[in-house]
Amino acid sequence: MRALVKRRPESGLWMEEVAAGVVGPNDVMIRVRAASICGTDLHIWDWNDWASRTVPLPLVVGHEFEGVITVLGAEVNGLAVGSRVAVEGHVTCGHCRNCRAGRRHLCRNAVGIGVQRDGAFAEYVVVPAANVYVMPPDLPEGLGSCLDPLGNAVHSALSFDLVGEDVLVTGAGPIGLMAAAVARFVGARHVVVTDVNSYRLELARRMGATLAVDPTASSLGEVLERLGMAEGFDIGLEMSGSPAAVHWMLDAMNHGGRVALLGIPDREIPVDFDRVIFRGLTLKGIYGREMFETWYRMGVMLQGGLDITPVITHRFPAARFEEAFAVVRSGQCAKVVLDWGPE
Repeated sequence: MRALVKRRPESGLWMEEVAAGVVGPNDVMIRVRAASICGTDLHIWDWNDWASRTVPLPLVVGHEFEGVITVLGAEVNGLAVGSRVAVEGHVTCGHCRNCRAGRRHLCRNAVGIGVQRDGAFAEYVVVPAANVYVMPPDLPEGLGSCLDPLGNAVHSALSFDLVGEDVLVTGAGPIGLMAAAVARFVGARHVVVTDVNSYRLELARRMGATLAVDPTASSLGEVLERLGMAEGFDIGLEMSGSPAAVHWMLDAMNHGGRVALLGIPDREIPVDFDRVIFRGLTLKGIYGREMFETWYRMGVMLQGGLDITPVITHRFPAARFEEAFAVVRSGQCAKVVLDWGPE
C-alpha cells in the first residue's frame, strides 16, 4: 500500500510502498478515506527535538482520519465491515490505575497512533477495535478527519459550564476555531477569539465568535468596553501555546475564572501566580479527549446542528502531500485534508 513514511532522522516525509499491518484478534483494518494534517505532523516532518525524542523510525505518520472498516479481528464484537469510522488516536494500556478506573485519557502509558505506532497517512491502517468510533450518519464526507481535534475542543470547552458565560479563546488554529463554535453552540454569551493571523480571525467570525481580535492591535480594555463587560471573562480556553497569549488571558479573567490550557508552548512560560492565587483562578491542563464521553458528546452536537465544516479549508489528493504541508506551514488555512481515495 501507499503510505507517508518518516524514514530518516532529517526533515521531510516520503511516499513509499509498504506492507499493510497485521490484524490481531482485537484489531480492525480500516481503508483510509481522508486524513487531516496536525501540528504534530509538522513537528515530525521538521524532525525537531520533540520528534527526535519521541518518534521511532521508520514510522507511517498521521492520526486524524476517517475511513471504512475492511477487516475485523477474530475476537471483535459490535463493529461491522463497511462501517464508516473515526479513531481515537491514543492507544491506552488498560492496566494502569487510571485505565482501570475508567479514566483512559489519563493513561500514563498511552501510545500515539502515527506518533509511536504506524498511523493513517496510508491507504490502510490497523488499530485496536476499542479505539474505533462509528460515525453518526449523514456527516459530510471528510468531516471524520476533524473529529480528533474537535474532541480536543469539546474536552476543553465542556470542562466548565459555559451557559450564559463570557468566554475568551486565545489562538484561532483549528482547535481554537472549533472551541469557539462549541462555546457558542452550548449557550455562552460572548465568545472572543484572539490571534495575530487575519485569515484565521475571519474564520473565527464564521465559526460564531462575537469578536475576533488581534491582541497586538486592540487592548484588553477596548475589548471589554466594546462588549460592555466590566469584570473580565468567566472562562478561558488557551489554544495557542503562546506566552503572550497566556499572559493576556490571565489578565483578562474575572475573579473566580476558570481556564483550560490545551496549547503546548515551545518554551517555558513564567507565570505570575499572584494573579492566579488572589483572583481565585482554576487552571486545568487538557490533553486529548475523554474516552469516550467526549466522542459521544461531539457526535450528538454534530447531529444537533453544530457546524464545523468551515474549518476544512483545503483538500488535496494524498499524492500532493508536499503542497498540502506547504499550505499548513503558510498559516493561511485551518484544516488541510489529504484524500486517500473512496474505495
